[in-house]
Amino acid sequence: MKLLYSTTVFTLTAISALLPVCAGAQDLRPPATPLVAINPNFSIWSRTTNLNDSTTKHWTGRDHPLVSLIRIDGKTYRLMGAGPAGVPALPQVALKVLPTRSIYDFENDAVHVTLTFTTPSLPDDLEVLARPVTYLTWDVKSRKGSHSVSLYDSTSSALAVNETSAPVVWKRETFGALTALSVGSKAQTILQPVGDDVRVNWGYAYAAANAKQSKSSIGGNGALLASFIKDGVIPTTDDSRQPRPVTDDQPVLAFTFNLGKVGGSTVSRHLSLAYDEIYAINFFRQKLRPYWRHNGATPSDLLQAAEKDYDSLAKRCVAFDNLMMTDMTKAGGAKYAQVTALAYRQTLAGSGLAADPNGQPLIFPKENSSNGCIATVDIIYPAAPQFLLMGPTYAKAVAAPAMLYGAASRWKFPFAPHDLGTYPAANGQVYGGGETSTNEGDMMPVEESGNMILICHAIAKQEGNAEFASRFWPTLTAWEQYLEKYGLDPEDQLCTDDFMGHLAHNSNLAVKAILAIAAYGDLCRMRGDMAGAEKYKAIAKADALHWTEAAKDGDHSRLAFDKPNSWSQKYNLVWDKILDLNVFPADTAKKEVEYYKTQMKQYGLPLDSRTKLTKTDWEYWSATLADNQADFETITDPIYNFLYVTDQRLPLVDSYNTDDTPPNPAFRARPVVGGFFIKAISDPTIWKKWSAMDTFKASGWADVPPPPVITAVIPTSENTAQSWKYTTSRPSDDWNMTNFDDSSWQTGVAPFGKSGTSGIKTLGTSWLTDDIWMRRQVTLPAGPFKDLQFLLLHDDDAEVYVNGVPAVIDGGANGRYQPFEIDPAALALLTPGATVTISAHIRQTGGDQSADLGLADVSPAK
Repeated sequence: MKLLYSTTVFTLTAISALLPVCAGAQDLRPPATPLVAINPNFSIWSRTTNLNDSTTKHWTGRDHPLVSLIRIDGKTYRLMGAGPAGVPALPQVALKVLPTRSIYDFENDAVHVTLTFTTPSLPDDLEVLARPVTYLTWDVKSRKGSHSVSLYDSTSSALAVNETSAPVVWKRETFGALTALSVGSKAQTILQPVGDDVRVNWGYAYAAANAKQSKSSIGGNGALLASFIKDGVIPTTDDSRQPRPVTDDQPVLAFTFNLGKVGGSTVSRHLSLAYDEIYAINFFRQKLRPYWRHNGATPSDLLQAAEKDYDSLAKRCVAFDNLMMTDMTKAGGAKYAQVTALAYRQTLAGSGLAADPNGQPLIFPKENSSNGCIATVDIIYPAAPQFLLMGPTYAKAVAAPAMLYGAASRWKFPFAPHDLGTYPAANGQVYGGGETSTNEGDMMPVEESGNMILICHAIAKQEGNAEFASRFWPTLTAWEQYLEKYGLDPEDQLCTDDFMGHLAHNSNLAVKAILAIAAYGDLCRMRGDMAGAEKYKAIAKADALHWTEAAKDGDHSRLAFDKPNSWSQKYNLVWDKILDLNVFPADTAKKEVEYYKTQMKQYGLPLDSRTKLTKTDWEYWSATLADNQADFETITDPIYNFLYVTDQRLPLVDSYNTDDTPPNPAFRARPVVGGFFIKAISDPTIWKKWSAMDTFKASGWADVPPPPVITAVIPTSENTAQSWKYTTSRPSDDWNMTNFDDSSWQTGVAPFGKSGTSGIKTLGTSWLTDDIWMRRQVTLPAGPFKDLQFLLLHDDDAEVYVNGVPAVIDGGANGRYQPFEIDPAALALLTPGATVTISAHIRQTGGDQSADLGLADVSPAK
């Protein structure tokens, strides 16, 4: 969970005085409101309380403008978006965030308008939940008399590109009764770029509405807005000037709805926003389809099914929201229910959902606002409570990628992996040195092994059998043995809270290891191995007693066994109760909670005695150790208060300073907020009730394929130094062209970067600036080539060109030499015997840095 974003100073201002004394669930002012919450690529938020006070944004903070206007008796008002200038906002009078819906109410003297964003994330229907569709619904009625009303909605082409300088193309289609407008990048860099602060650059954004109820147009944003404001209509022909960049008279997909005369009866209209990624995840060089496509569905099928189901899904979402709010209120109170409502869609929007080669669902959380890792095990672990609540299908789907990888022959370590790569490329671990690391302490070995054993046991408890764990039994056994050897008193290493640095003798980490050993023992029991069950339960109980003495520090437990006068949240202890392991003394949790109450700050419980920083997910876990509602609320009510008053107008943050001391780190939009549901699954009745709704019965995932055979064509400098021309000063725009004069550039051997960076065996040339530009002329051998790809090591963002033609774009750091598919236009230049200029720009954003590349022929393993 390394924080890579630069910190920004945020303060909790005097608006804290506005905090309601007796706030209920309906009172929470969300820091940011989810509008479209599908996956990390299709995640749009409003960062102001009033929808018409700001431009809607992607979770990364880039503008992803959605605009809605209403024209009442010839005068136009804003419903959504900060512009256009001169158009007044229709006053917003209410906002409510529910698990599947965000509901805005507006009114003036003439009309009342309700604008609802509905994402039908219904866990009892995987086929519906998997649809990348959000409905926008307008309900309009008169407050007095009747009024002429029309509506305008537009979707920006910015939704389909990583950078708005990229050209886009668009089209209109007829899907049954629907008019469907779509826009996508011209380049279509499928599954690239990868990284954290990146956006989708492939696939197509769609807006669709009933053709008989709407008019539509694709064109420049300014012209369409001006036409609607002036006359209440938009052009009848689409703009034909394509492709063009988003920044060039921003192309938008626009619809209008003429409601005619609106009286006291509600008049409704709706449209569907959707995104077709085409491919969702690169899973060990297999391009996985988004799950909704697993049976061959097309965008036409998707949007027509969504339209057909609109009425029924609207009712089902109301019923689902009512049920979840009722049960979450029962589990943790009204404030808890409202915070979990805000968390529910964020957890799903922070994860990709794909179909594996066998058509089985796989869920890939992204480590948003950190390093962009995919399927990070210590992101899966805190997020797991929501997936466990949703049902075993979802819990297994989120655990399966890491389990499949850990069981694969390419994973050589006796402990669980940390991650599978950088989103959306799950091609092998990149953190802590990756698959070639020689430093276990940087790989969170105790952390991740304990995490996966506990999750597998939770799935078994949920299903009443150990079938899922049994598929991976040799792997789980190896991890238990590692914990048995190293978990009771962990050596100097990182844990999930890696932003706090290495720590030896970590007592909370030891709790996790002890409980994982107990969980393994209970899995033995479920598999019929009673001797194993007794053995591992005895080990865990003995370790727990040892821990109690070793960690004791008066009336609480220490941060580390060798650190007196310290303390930390023992959030891992929560599984002792939830999983019925019962290996720690009965009063351990009670003593912890009593001490936590003495350490509370204004806005929450610090992570430990070293810091005022907290993690919101862990606060809910620690609070769940309480045996009464009053103590639970003592720890969690300050979280609610923080969310209510914070001027960090971001998707739910899971890290902040508890005493309002800037700077406040900004982990945001991350799926770890699924951990808020830990309180819900601690209630056996609620957990059993929700689990029973899942009837899908997922099973039979395909194994991870063996690594491909990589044959060097143009060598990298991994083993033998290769010479490049390079500069660290920004060159002219034609720097990557064949005829560019690079005689003034320096000459150096790769790899460029910083000693100790992952992937660098022997540093060639030191590079410590923000940017490096590299050029090299090469002649390809005679061939033939089966699958020519770039072999690339980069930290951080990389752009590669062949004769000035874009070949590869990749964000973040990859940590090792990896093959990358080449854009077809650039690949066409790489013919046998050709002499070409290869150039690359690597941009450093923080931490380690590296730059090197070559060409390789890639073929499947035999």
